[in-house]
Amino acid sequence: MESEFIATMMLTFKLASITTFILLIIAIPLAWVLAFSKIRFKSIIETIVSMPLVLPPSVLGFYLLLAFSPSSGIGSFLIDHGIRLAFSFEGLVIGSVLFSLPFMVHPIQAALSQVPLSIIEASYTLGKSPLITALRVVLPSIRHGLISGIVLAFAHTVGEFGVILMIGGNIPGETRVASIAIYDEVESLNYAMAHQYALTLFVVTFAILLLVYTLNKKSLGGIR
Repeated sequence: MESEFIATMMLTFKLASITTFILLIIAIPLAWVLAFSKIRFKSIIETIVSMPLVLPPSVLGFYLLLAFSPSSGIGSFLIDHGIRLAFSFEGLVIGSVLFSLPFMVHPIQAALSQVPLSIIEASYTLGKSPLITALRVVLPSIRHGLISGIVLAFAHTVGEFGVILMIGGNIPGETRVASIAIYDEVESLNYAMAHQYALTLFVVTFAILLLVYTLNKKSLGGIR
């Protein structure tokens, strides 16, 4: 039982880590577009990004399950090419990325909105390329937004239940993450094991948030 607990927790943090990394790559350019661009369909993009905040997770999980099933065109195509997403770890990653997207995008977008356009224009005037400007000027200026996005996305993925259950089920070693394990143990009336999972998640997430807020407070104090 102890080895199963460790394997479940490792899978949980593996999922959260991979999801957070992918989201960071996606969210920075997406947040940049939402913060600075004036494209025609910007409101539609913002709506799609924010949908997971109000959409029941079971709804997203249900439609992903339909899309990944062999009876759908997408699912059939993937299976024909040896890719199975329904009830697999890879499917959990896709679902987690979609459902945690606003938790990464919104803090970064808010931080970017506070960056003075004058410093970006000054960098361009000095002959710096957009990439160098983004890496050396903009990203250091929004580090608090980046940290907040990373922490929120990680913590949200760790605690996600509905999407995970719908598209992943409860397969030990592949899709059985801590939130699913808690539900499973409670259904089995094994409250001691459910408490072990729940307490571990509580302590870990509390420690991460405390560390981030402490570092941000010290950093802001240094700026003042």
